[in-house]
Amino acid sequence: MSSKANSYKSTIKDWPKDERPREKLFKSGEHTLSNTELLAILLRSGVKGQSAIDLARSILSKFNTFREMSHTDIRDWKEFKGLGQAKIAQIKAAIEIGRRFLAENKDSKGKIKDSKDIADLFIGRMRDLKKEVFQVLLLNNRNNIIDTIEVTEGTVSQSHPIIREIISKALQSFASSLVCVHNHPSGDSCPSKEDRDFTRELCQAGKVVDLKILDHIIIGDDRYYSFSDEGQIG
Repeated sequence: MSSKANSYKSTIKDWPKDERPREKLFKSGEHTLSNTELLAILLRSGVKGQSAIDLARSILSKFNTFREMSHTDIRDWKEFKGLGQAKIAQIKAAIEIGRRFLAENKDSKGKIKDSKDIADLFIGRMRDLKKEVFQVLLLNNRNNIIDTIEVTEGTVSQSHPIIREIISKALQSFASSLVCVHNHPSGDSCPSKEDRDFTRELCQAGKVVDLKILDHIIIGDDRYYSFSDEGQIG
């Protein structure tokens, strides 16, 4: 290894200014930075024996992509000695900000035309979640989104509490119709028996209060299942 490389290993502040990630960002723009450099900026400092760049490189070597990094458990980071929970939290928070920014760019207050519009809103955020999350799009009579809510009571396999919460929140928002979206952590978007039973019971409950259930979409790994597309909403 060259003497130049050795001199860079200890601390980034000893690097030439135009090669430091933070200075490079302000001079040339964040788009010019590598994944390693972006991660090093989040880390701010290294750990004993490793600069922030060295540590960032090691982290990316283990997880490969930011996507794979996003829903890791704290135990997955234990091999990085000296890397505390505060820095891990910074990394995970930054990735979540990026995911939410992507969702905002999908114009989440726009008009829903079909199942692809809905999947485009949610697939980036929900495909990697390690637990099942249930979201509901509330729509007006022109199929414009009024609000997006996350349902917290019950699960698809325990459908009565979750159906009560969905109907209650839709009526409170004066919604004319709604779309349900949830993920399968396994990555398989095919509906289970519980998914089918839940969808049928939700449609029945919607008819009682004159609330249209337009679709129920299941998010998998870069794919989705639409009950409406399959002719199973009625």
